[in-house]
Amino acid sequence: MNFNKLVRISLASLCITVLLAPSLANAQDKEKKRLQAAGIVLDDFGKMKESIPSSLLKVTEGIIIVPKLINAGFVVGGKRGRGIAMVKREDGSWSNPVFVTLTGGSVGLQAGIQSVELVLVFKHSSSITAIKKSSFTLGGDLSIAAGPIGRNSTANTDYKLDAEVYSYSRSKGLFAGISLNGASLEFDTAADALFYGKGMGPAEIFASQGDPDDAVTKIKACLTSLK
Repeated sequence: MNFNKLVRISLASLCITVLLAPSLANAQDKEKKRLQAAGIVLDDFGKMKESIPSSLLKVTEGIIIVPKLINAGFVVGGKRGRGIAMVKREDGSWSNPVFVTLTGGSVGLQAGIQSVELVLVFKHSSSITAIKKSSFTLGGDLSIAAGPIGRNSTANTDYKLDAEVYSYSRSKGLFAGISLNGASLEFDTAADALFYGKGMGPAEIFASQGDPDDAVTKIKACLTSLK
């Protein structure tokens, strides 16, 4: 290869790198915004009097936060949202977040569009870590139920907590017939690679130490304060 051709190739590679750099930064910024939005949702849930009961929080080993689940349709509906998943470690601390997506469809009496802030509480961390590269269906692979309400309500002490996953949501907009049964959860490996770098799969992220971003620090603090 002659010198001039080598120079042209080097310049072309440099141009591509320069052009892709803003796109990569913008993509990483989107994931940071998702983390920030998840932290706000969790903080708001923590301030609500009628929120997740302490009796459930004591046995919680995993959580998924979807800041914006869009639910829309007319007779035939669909839902999609992007969020984060975290698991509780053996020492009681919370892991770094793995990015997830939730998608699903439904048929029935429904009309309109709705934006939902969604929190899914898992009794066992293995239910989240077992997703791996595939996905699972809520109501199919895992039992799901609307979570009991009342942070300090004595009525919750008798709640059986038989389901594996409990859902909590706050709606914005109008919709009838919302349901999470049949919705599919899977890891967003593309988002993980953008935020953490290639080679960091869900298992490595859950096991990683240190907070990769200030938003993660805030989320962990919120989870620790939810008692």
